[in-house]
Amino acid sequence: MNRLGFTNSGNSSIIRLVNIIMAKKTKKQIERDELINLLTTLVAGEFSLQEVLDKLAEAAVKIVGVKACSIRLLNEEAGDLKMRSTYGLSEEYRSKGVVSKNDTVVKAAFAGQAVVLDDMRLDDRVKYKEAAIKEGLVSQLTVAMQFKGQAIGVLRLYSPRPKRFYEDDINLARAVASQCAVAITNARLYAEAIEGAHMAEQMRLAGLIQRKMIPERPPQIPGLDIAAAYIPCFDVGGDFYDFLTVSDNCIAVAIADVMGKGMPAALMMSCFRSAVRAYADIEGGGKAIEAITSRLNKMICGECSEGEFITFFYAVIDAEKGTITYCNCGHEPTVLIRDGQIMDLEKGGLVLGVDPQAEYEVETVELKDGDSLLFYTDGLIDAANFDNELWGRENLLETAKKFTAGSAKQLIKNILGYRRRFVGLARQIDDTSIVVVKAEKIKKQNGLWKG
Repeated sequence: MNRLGFTNSGNSSIIRLVNIIMAKKTKKQIERDELINLLTTLVAGEFSLQEVLDKLAEAAVKIVGVKACSIRLLNEEAGDLKMRSTYGLSEEYRSKGVVSKNDTVVKAAFAGQAVVLDDMRLDDRVKYKEAAIKEGLVSQLTVAMQFKGQAIGVLRLYSPRPKRFYEDDINLARAVASQCAVAITNARLYAEAIEGAHMAEQMRLAGLIQRKMIPERPPQIPGLDIAAAYIPCFDVGGDFYDFLTVSDNCIAVAIADVMGKGMPAALMMSCFRSAVRAYADIEGGGKAIEAITSRLNKMICGECSEGEFITFFYAVIDAEKGTITYCNCGHEPTVLIRDGQIMDLEKGGLVLGVDPQAEYEVETVELKDGDSLLFYTDGLIDAANFDNELWGRENLLETAKKFTAGSAKQLIKNILGYRRRFVGLARQIDDTSIVVVKAEKIKKQNGLWKG
């Protein structure tokens, strides 16, 4: 027996008990450390929001050592907190009812308090007492999850014992809630990034599909040299041009610009392209310009919302007769260049989509060998440099007149090259479409010139 009154064998028992207690504490601490490490993983990892919420609810229960946990996230529009994840709670309790952001406990938590309910069976702040009793829940701890000073929801812990939560539990719950807020925010940002990447891929694919609607190469028509180029600013856009072969020596050229940018404009453009081809087939293979234009206008008036419209230029070029017959619906006028002189093809009417009763005028102009026709959208001349100076129509025409002696393809190359020199590397905000048709061997020439 030692001087404290314990036998040596008793001493050994105490030592063993202390070792067991220390081992248990160590094991508990290890488990807690592992769970805290899990929180760190959730903060930094790439998980879906629901994965994060479910893991957080489980970790919170095991770290604090309680029966159950619920995580509610704030829905500002509805003004309530949606139950997003639980651990240790029944489905019946999960769906017991709405919790408003104006709930007394929630308001106190959002104000920075850790709200402890020692006995939910007796506390008047508890809205769903019967549900809590049935679930076997007695005490509750509620803390807010905040990110950068903004409350995003509440973390609630439950125990079947009254007066279960003390200062250490509150501190631990606050720490867990803080990590939860960061993890939830990160998961939301990750979801947005995934959605953004998915949308970007969808836009890329939509752009590929749209560009397939643009003719890969112009048709071969005896007596005409035809070239075209399309430069989109974004993956998808509202520019459109097309060629419709009317006969061996006759071709229709359509060029249009849909008001707007991005996917809405691209969808409208796709619909419009299909309509142009359909109405051209219906109306005499594309020659009945006035009828085609009127049909398109009525269709677009039914499709466009207020403020939306389409500019459109449609022309039939007959190499055998040596004529261009056209209608300009509020589009940039096609330019006819002959011997250094400029003629704008302006006859037509309103943009499409404004007035279903609008009337359109059609004009026929004679062509000669060496004439150049320049069709384009406003993105060509509205290109700006870093000083916000527009390249403009005057620069376009001066450049075009310099190179009419070359081929249609070379003319487009020179126009785009001179524009590039002007704008440099400044980012453009509008698509560019350009079509050039050169008369090479017009069979019939009567020398008429309206200029």
